[in-house]
Amino acid sequence: MLPDELLSHEVLITWGTALAAFLAVALSAVWRLTRNVITIAHEGGHALLAVLTGRRLSGIKLHSDTSGLTVSRGKPRGPGMVFTALAGYIAPSLLGFGAALLITTDQIRLMLWITIGFLAAMLIMIRNVFGVLSIIVTGAAFFFISFYAAPEVRDAAAYVFAWFLLLGGVRPVWELQVKRWRRQAPQSDADQLARLTGFPAFGWVTLFGLVSVAALVGGGALLLGRW
Repeated sequence: MLPDELLSHEVLITWGTALAAFLAVALSAVWRLTRNVITIAHEGGHALLAVLTGRRLSGIKLHSDTSGLTVSRGKPRGPGMVFTALAGYIAPSLLGFGAALLITTDQIRLMLWITIGFLAAMLIMIRNVFGVLSIIVTGAAFFFISFYAAPEVRDAAAYVFAWFLLLGGVRPVWELQVKRWRRQAPQSDADQLARLTGFPAFGWVTLFGLVSVAALVGGGALLLGRW
């Protein structure tokens, strides 16, 4: 393949995977299924920060309605609880930015292995059947792509995954605020953070949004600037 043809092919992959990820987030019928991946990242973020801040992780549940619950034990207030509550909504976007960074440094296989390891660690703490099935199916897909898919398929899947996390990290923040306007989410992460810190819940939602948009802009620039 000539250099110009190679460049055109790579640009097509970048924009094609971005479009595929956008449709997976924007189309509500598809989003009801694909949102489960964002829930895994969300609850994984809670779990990771709980462990890193010294809390004792009790278990994780993933539900078919794309909701989830991570339970940890420790002080009911303080920095550990704040960081644990904060991590959920920003985790998908930050993971997406990390994935984009690894892609642009030609570490696609490493990115896939890290994802498999992350899912394996979560599986140990899953406490319901749907959650176990979700993690196994998702992990099996990444395992197959990493070890058996053709390089072109592996690269395209990595791009879709990075774009999906970056784009999919934004929509739940908007959905959260819509539910709060309708008074349907009194126990949301933002409301819990408000009770923990005294900082308004809308301020926390705004922070979630700023982080997710910044990650999308930064990660998108990395992926698009690659070529």
